[in-house]
Amino acid sequence: MYETNMYEGMLAETVIMAGANGQLINAYLARPLGPGPFPGMVVVHHMPGWDEWYREVTRKFAHHGYVALSPNLYYRDGHGTPEDVAAKVRAGGGVADEQVVGDLAGALHYLRALPYLNGKGGGAVGIFGTCSGGRHAFLAACRVPGFAAAVECWGGRVVMSPEQLTPKFPVAPIDYTADLSCPLLGLFGEEDRSPTPEQVAQHEAELKKHGKTYEFHMYAGAGHGFFYYDRSVYRQAQAVDGWQKIFAFLGKYLHTPT
Repeated sequence: MYETNMYEGMLAETVIMAGANGQLINAYLARPLGPGPFPGMVVVHHMPGWDEWYREVTRKFAHHGYVALSPNLYYRDGHGTPEDVAAKVRAGGGVADEQVVGDLAGALHYLRALPYLNGKGGGAVGIFGTCSGGRHAFLAACRVPGFAAAVECWGGRVVMSPEQLTPKFPVAPIDYTADLSCPLLGLFGEEDRSPTPEQVAQHEAELKKHGKTYEFHMYAGAGHGFFYYDRSVYRQAQAVDGWQKIFAFLGKYLHTPT
């Protein structure tokens, strides 16, 4: 006998959204089919760019019951392969934090306007990122009101020395910790050099100082990017455990997918 709960469907497509200063940029949207209501996730890509791995992660969130949106933070830097565009961005000193914050605020507003979005408290949206995207996820959770949960995976340069500050990065994200407006999950590798375990400890101390709700997990035998299955840095056991922790955390603060 056919059971109605056996059906699964998903829609994934490129959409246009308003980013910083109302500028239109593209984004990758994936969602479960059906009327919902579903919670939302903003998925923040890494310095390698708006690439295939991030498409897969966006669909992974959709598979787990979230409306997931991954904005192209490098849209203004032209078209080409993710590697070529990311190289151009890197050569230009990165994307200004102010612009990124504006794009991620735009992604939050885009999701909240969807008729099938919901969650605990109504319209609950989380944010996830790895590498530079982890840094950006934390930064947005501090500077953009409205996120219900944040996942920061090995976010480099959350802790910054004065020498690392530039006009594009005028304030170290850690200095915004007092403004963090939602629970934070952090996943890190002991062998990482950006952030180092010492920088992660400094990050955690600041969260404790300001009484924030957070969970940090430091993985032995793992370095930077240990989720990336297509690279030598991949660590299967740590990655599987990390994803389990992510969905348990989001289920607690956004919604428990069925």
